[in-house]
Amino acid sequence: MSMFGTVTVKGGKYRIRGDFHHITPNTPIRNEDREWQLVGVTNPRDMTYIHTYGGEAVFFEGLCQGKIHGSRCDNPGCEGKGTVYLPFRIHCPDCLGRNTVVDLTDVCRTTATIHTFMVCERSGAFNTLDKPIRFINVEFDGVSTILMSYLSVGEPKIGMRVIPIFRTLDPTYTITDLSWVPDGTSQDVLPKGFHL
Repeated sequence: MSMFGTVTVKGGKYRIRGDFHHITPNTPIRNEDREWQLVGVTNPRDMTYIHTYGGEAVFFEGLCQGKIHGSRCDNPGCEGKGTVYLPFRIHCPDCLGRNTVVDLTDVCRTTATIHTFMVCERSGAFNTLDKPIRFINVEFDGVSTILMSYLSVGEPKIGMRVIPIFRTLDPTYTITDLSWVPDGTSQDVLPKGFHL
């Protein structure tokens, strides 16, 4: 019996336990037009990537707690001192100094608007979002960058006020734990696992 793979860090080293490799049996590929002749075989294999967030871990941990963290340059010698970034940036792009983590949850709840949007009827492999996907670029007062995300409820419009929702039930610890809905949306219409 195998256990699903887990990874922890101890003493600065990754500790990998369990089974990350799951072999799926091959299945025949048959041609319906030629009396079901064998023309090939599937050869499915799983790949597991161990991905570290490094200095961005605080951002992804915050999402499952209902918080949005950004960052700010506090270097007194930088021309961009005081610039606030969302999406989270570990380092200032101007001075390359380490940025300060800032909680932007209230700013996002009170000032978020849709800057632009696009609606995708199809998506790439491994996408977990329901289609059509309403991708939105969200801007905030006092933040110099724009965050790309998705709208879970309603139809997007440029300038629309939106508020963040968070997947706190079974989070994925990825950017899809954060989504947006029109301001005034009630909890009862949110996707399963999300809250205001």
